[in-house]
Amino acid sequence: MAKTILITGSSSGIGRATATLFQERGWNVIATMRSPEKETRLGELENVFITHLDVTDVASIELAVKAGIDRFQKIDVLLNNAGFGAYGPLEATPLENIRREFDTNVLGGLATTKAVLPHFRANKQGVIVNISSIGGRFAYPFGALYHGSKFAVEGASEALSYEASAIGVRVKIVEPGMVATGFGAALDFSNDESLTEYQDAIGKLMTGFEKAQKSASPPEAVAEVVYEAATDGTDRLRYAVGADAKTVLAARKSQDDATFLRGIRDQFRL
Repeated sequence: MAKTILITGSSSGIGRATATLFQERGWNVIATMRSPEKETRLGELENVFITHLDVTDVASIELAVKAGIDRFQKIDVLLNNAGFGAYGPLEATPLENIRREFDTNVLGGLATTKAVLPHFRANKQGVIVNISSIGGRFAYPFGALYHGSKFAVEGASEALSYEASAIGVRVKIVEPGMVATGFGAALDFSNDESLTEYQDAIGKLMTGFEKAQKSASPPEAVAEVVYEAATDGTDRLRYAVGADAKTVLAARKSQDDATFLRGIRDQFRL
């Protein structure tokens, strides 16, 4: 009997690439997104069920989980992928933007996990894969929202991995570096140019994002690692994706705080 994965944020990028990969490898795929009526290509694939899910709407999460189980009888893997990046000086960021970042990147994943856990507990098995980022292990300037949300994903996932083991469930964290999904261009970036003290470092940040995109990993590379995490049958918690991710995470691990943070400050002259 084919296994089934439920994916949030399947309309583009990592979510779409992962849905396609799992389908190609014989899985049933519950591909969820906020606007399923706009999706055409995934809907043409065999054993792909497209349904509405907005991670900021608990009712839509519960309906999507139920619909997926009704369609395929069982969910074996949950991929919490939906999210976005919000950057900018904190004092220039409206409170509603702060709430939106954490509602989507943190509370949305927790709510979706909470909705699937009773099903996993009844089956005494399941895998939860959470898309984090290298930005969940270290931070850049002006990323209090994005990095704060990804640090929260890391902490919640690590804590959940302990309790989930009591019901036969494994938790995995996938940590991509830069991915070719137009991250820099798609940022929800708050700024106020009258705050002149920040502008030089902001310019360096955006230039850095543009440069990193030139060597970014394709979303398909992340999908491959998601597949590994979902199927390797181990208790391994973290999976880095991309040469940039592995390089930076190795530096973070080998250096003390003072040395690593000084390197970041030097990049931005802060």
